[in-house]
Amino acid sequence: MALESLGRALNSALKKLARSTVVDEAVIKEVVRDIQRALITSDVNVRLVLDLTKKIQKRAIEEKLPPGISRKEHIVKIVYEELTNFLGKEAKPIEIKEKPTILLTVGIQGSGKTTSVAKLARYFQKRGYRVGVVCTDTWRPGAYFQLKQLLEPFNIEVAGDPNEKDAIKLAREGVRYFRERDVDVIIVDSAGRHKEEHGLIEEMKQISGAINPHEVILVIDGTIGQQAYNQALAFKEATPIGSIIVTKLDGSAKGGGALSAVVATGAPIKFIGTGEKIEDLEAFDPKRFVSRLLGLGDIQGLLEKFEELSKEHEFKEEDMEKFLKGKFNLKDMYAQLEAMQKMGPLKQILQMIPGMSYSIPEEFTREGEQKLKKFKVIMDSMTEEELEHPERINYSRVKRIARGSGTSVRDVKELLNQYNQMKKFFKGMNKRKLSRLAKKFGGMGLGGFGI
Repeated sequence: MALESLGRALNSALKKLARSTVVDEAVIKEVVRDIQRALITSDVNVRLVLDLTKKIQKRAIEEKLPPGISRKEHIVKIVYEELTNFLGKEAKPIEIKEKPTILLTVGIQGSGKTTSVAKLARYFQKRGYRVGVVCTDTWRPGAYFQLKQLLEPFNIEVAGDPNEKDAIKLAREGVRYFRERDVDVIIVDSAGRHKEEHGLIEEMKQISGAINPHEVILVIDGTIGQQAYNQALAFKEATPIGSIIVTKLDGSAKGGGALSAVVATGAPIKFIGTGEKIEDLEAFDPKRFVSRLLGLGDIQGLLEKFEELSKEHEFKEEDMEKFLKGKFNLKDMYAQLEAMQKMGPLKQILQMIPGMSYSIPEEFTREGEQKLKKFKVIMDSMTEEELEHPERINYSRVKRIARGSGTSVRDVKELLNQYNQMKKFFKGMNKRKLSRLAKKFGGMGLGGFGI
């Protein structure tokens, strides 16, 4: 069961609560049993699951209802709060205080460390920092070329020498190189060790002594489940400034086990890897993570993605106003489709919208991605006049556009129909509505459960 499946199971348990006409002790116990099954199937430690669900059940049965909240809403709030506490309560970001801030990454071979270094570099670049990456992997010559291939499209420089066998020398020289170039963040990628924690910790100490990093980051493979406990514990005991990235959480049956195992050690999880693309790394915030897992959405995360895009594409206030007033044309819509594709897979975006996370079938999101691509091809076959004045597109123009784009008349009409629907949608949408959604229950959009 992947994390998405865990989310579906938890979501299903809460929907069972929403459908109940009377919420008595029997219903509460049944919902708690469903939550237990969902977590245990996702490889979370049985003792931890029993402790967690015992707290949920006790609070749901015994707590007095706060004013103005129904029992159903209160129980969802309890589940949300206890799961959040279980996963660490508060987000612990990496702080960029000094210039340059030096980050050293370590990890067992196959953990996804090199890819995570590239993702981390891109993460900081998107937030306005100048980033340099140092490759000190003397065991795997391909690591240097892999980093260059991943980061060249974003103009992030990689320092290293695949022929050099002295990792300490590579680290020292790479850090000196980027210090001279006045970068803000230097990320040092060390060699992936084989499954032997002592060697991993020893190399970390040697390179740390040479470059004096501000923070050491352990990359843990999310597919190892509860075994993550030993790695995280050994690392936490070896360094007081450690933080953790848990990778491969997009398709692992053991993702819940890995996350809970790391949290149990008290080691801070700062990022999670949610996919294969370079953008698929997100800062770990227990509140927002649990909110999405339960299908409650993440409006704040969605707004942040839009903010990132606006910086990258220089969206102006008047562009946003055009959309909110429904006064945009196909040319504007084309620019927005391009931007949306850069936000990540459609499925990930939908998971941030309250009530949408698990209500939309997989085939819909796949079909949605294909449609976005098809719509862009159709618009590429339109004239400037047609893009700026869609209302002038008559049937003969529709036929010409279909021929030029290798699509059908029906496809072109569907695009125009979607455009008109989108205009209506944005006319009824405004920032105030989004703010209300974000504030509801401290960011919890309970409406998705019909509660």
